[in-house]
Amino acid sequence: MTTAIETGVAILGFGTVGGGVADLLVRHGDLIAERSGVRLALRAIADLDLERSRGVRVDRSLLTRDAAAAIHRDDVQVVVETIGGTGAARELILSALEAGKTVVTANKALLAEHGVELFAAARHSGAGLYFEASVAGGVPIIRALRQGLVASRIPAIFGILNGTCNYILTRMEEERAPFDVVLREAQAAGYAEADPSLDVDGVDTAHKAAILATLACGRPVPLPAVGTEGIRSVSNLDLDYARGLGYAIKLLAVIRNESGGVSVHVGPCLVPRSHLLGQVRDVFNAVLVKGDASGDTIYCGPGAGRFPTAGAIVSDLVEAARRCAAGAAHDDAYAGDPPRLRADTSDRARWYLRVMLRDQPGMLARAAEVLGHHEISIASVVQREARSEPHVPVLFLTHRAAFGAVRRALRELARMDGTGGPPVCFRIEDLDGEPSR
Repeated sequence: MTTAIETGVAILGFGTVGGGVADLLVRHGDLIAERSGVRLALRAIADLDLERSRGVRVDRSLLTRDAAAAIHRDDVQVVVETIGGTGAARELILSALEAGKTVVTANKALLAEHGVELFAAARHSGAGLYFEASVAGGVPIIRALRQGLVASRIPAIFGILNGTCNYILTRMEEERAPFDVVLREAQAAGYAEADPSLDVDGVDTAHKAAILATLACGRPVPLPAVGTEGIRSVSNLDLDYARGLGYAIKLLAVIRNESGGVSVHVGPCLVPRSHLLGQVRDVFNAVLVKGDASGDTIYCGPGAGRFPTAGAIVSDLVEAARRCAAGAAHDDAYAGDPPRLRADTSDRARWYLRVMLRDQPGMLARAAEVLGHHEISIASVVQREARSEPHVPVLFLTHRAAFGAVRRALRELARMDGTGGPPVCFRIEDLDGEPSR
């Protein structure tokens, strides 16, 4: 039997994910060594709080409050960062890379905001930087893009990347409950933070979209290039309308890597209910990748959680250990200059546009005239029977139109006399050519 390669590991951050990594290394160490030929030896765990129980038994001699000392131990070759945030985590990762230690992280915000700097430090020292767990938790989308689909040009990626938002939209549709009520339920169930802004305002998804876009086009895509909208504007009325039209509303990251440049957008989109993405429920994530050589592939699974995320980190640890032992070069995901970026105003799509109009003759014609003035062609109009309220919802489904034109039309509609509240507008992504059931 071949002797397993032993690699020393230090974990920075002993919270939910860091504790999960430690647990897997302790409980499954022999299994990992048998399967991979790599024995991951836990040398140190650094955290400010060493007293709180993490539900994992580790030798207390491994625990330290001195993260720098853990990084610079001679018997540590790979450092796992699970602290989160972009402050201390950034400084510690840079310190590890500058010391020639390979780093494994799940920190999507740090990569999206400082990936160029971090990979430059890794490049300079010859160390590696691995980040499988940074997008979609236990779903192996990073390795698929970097290795499995390396022979394919990637013209488009569509991703449901935030389990909190997907849970909220699923419950809103199934329970007919309003956003605020479902958000409180999600917080009580532990699926949403006390301050849910990063999730429900689309910021978390934007971080992940920037990382996927970088991998899709092979050059660093800056976070400010990602157009970002959250799900606060999605109402039960819109979910009901979408369902009647054969669609589900999902918070979608849409990445297009075309000859005219790269565009990245995060926002609520209508996707066909018959498509696999339209059927992803609750806290699950899913990513559809369109490859010119591979065809269309879909990756689905739990997007967060202690052990799905920890498992992704351990898979990176194994890959990093193998490369370190072989003296092989590590992948560099952030090399080169940023790609040509397309302004989101030029993006063309079909649109779902709902306007609350005063229930009186001529209002529909006036709204249609506004759309026509901005060269937005109407595919169909849905107007339900008038209710007792003074305003009724009128739904326009458009042909393909530029986002810039749609945005200008929305501003004009919002100012139009007889409009009750701001118009609601979502992209329609029909996912043409993608597999469906």
